[in-house]
Amino acid sequence: DISTGEVEWLPYLKAFYSGEQGLETMVHERETQIDPTVARTVLLDDLEAKIRIGRYGPYVEIGDGEESVKASIPADVPPADLDGDQIDRIIKQKVEGPDKVGLHPDTGEPIFMRIGPYGPYVQLGEPTDDNPNPKRASLPKGTQPEAVTLEMAVGLLRLPRTLGAHPETGKSIKAGQGRFGPYIVHDQGKEGRDYRSIKGDDDVLTVTLERALELLAQPKAGRGRKKADPLKELGAHPDDNEPVAVFNGPYGLYVKHGKINASVPENTELDSISLEQALSWINAKAGTKKSRGSKSKSTTSRTSKTAAASKASGAKKTTKTTSKAAAEKTAAGAKKSTRSTATKKTTTRKSTAKKASDPAPDSEA
Repeated sequence: DISTGEVEWLPYLKAFYSGEQGLETMVHERETQIDPTVARTVLLDDLEAKIRIGRYGPYVEIGDGEESVKASIPADVPPADLDGDQIDRIIKQKVEGPDKVGLHPDTGEPIFMRIGPYGPYVQLGEPTDDNPNPKRASLPKGTQPEAVTLEMAVGLLRLPRTLGAHPETGKSIKAGQGRFGPYIVHDQGKEGRDYRSIKGDDDVLTVTLERALELLAQPKAGRGRKKADPLKELGAHPDDNEPVAVFNGPYGLYVKHGKINASVPENTELDSISLEQALSWINAKAGTKKSRGSKSKSTTSRTSKTAAASKASGAKKTTKTTSKAAAEKTAAGAKKSTRSTATKKTTTRKSTAKKASDPAPDSEA
C-alpha cells in the first residue's frame, strides 16, 4: 500500500517502532526477562566448570553463590580448547596461590610459576612497596608449566644474556626472548640492531656465540628475494670486463650482463651457449632499448617543433590581426577626421554666404 501511495510511510514507521505494540515496547518487555549471567555464559560439552565472558575477557567459574571461584583464562587459550586439566590448574593457582618452583641461587628469593592473561610465566619474588613489579619471564612457546625446572626458571629470568662480541664489529651479541619468541640480536651501534629468530633445535638458554654468528650470517627470512645463482658463467664482457652469465627465470633461460637481460632462444641447450652467442643476444637487446630511446627522443623533438611552430603561427596570426585592427582604426579615424573637416568647411561657407546676403546696417532703401 505504501508503494502505491494509499498509505503514508511516516505514520506507518512510527507505529511500527514507537506504537503501543511496536518494536521499542517489545524490546523493553523482553529485556527485563533476560538474565545477564546466562546471556554471557558459553556452554561447552564435557566441562563441569562454567565459561563466562566478563569485562576483562573470558573466565572460568566453579561453584555457586559466595563459594564460587573465578579465574581468568589466558588470552592465548581459546575457551573452546580448554580441558579439565587446564581448568584445574587455573583454579588451583587462584585458590592456593602460585606454585613455588624454588629459590633463586643468587638472591635467595622464591621463584613462582604463574598463569596470566597472556599465558604462563615465572616471577622472581613477591610484589613489595620497594619493588611493585618483580621480574617476570614468559615460558617458551609449547613449554608446559609442570615441565619447568628451577634451572630453567633461573635461566629465563636472566634473559637477555650476553653471548660475546662480534669478531668484525666488536659489538655485543645477546640472546633474549620477546613477544614473538626467542631471538639473537647484534647491537651494531649507529647502524641499528640486527635480529634473527631462534627456531628448531636451538635453545635460547643454551645457544652459543658460534651458533649465533652462524644465524646472523644467514639472510633474513621474508626480506626480499634471494639473489639468484647463475647456471653457467660464460666469461667477461670485452668492453667492461663485467661478467656474463646464464640464469633461469620464470620464462626460461636468459643471459645477463649488468642491467641487461636477454632471453635465450627456445630449445637452446644450456651447455651449447657460448660467450659469443650471449654477446650477440645482449647487443641485440641493448640495440632494441637504444632504438626505443631514440624513437622517444625523436617523438619529443617533433612534438617540441610542432609546439614551436604552432606558437609562431599563433604569434604571426595575432600580429596580423592586431595590425589589421590598427589599420582599420586608423582608416576610421581618418575618415571621421575628413568628414569633420568637410563639415567644418561647409559650415564656414554657409556662414560666409549668409553674411554676404544680409544688408549693411547703415544702408536704407
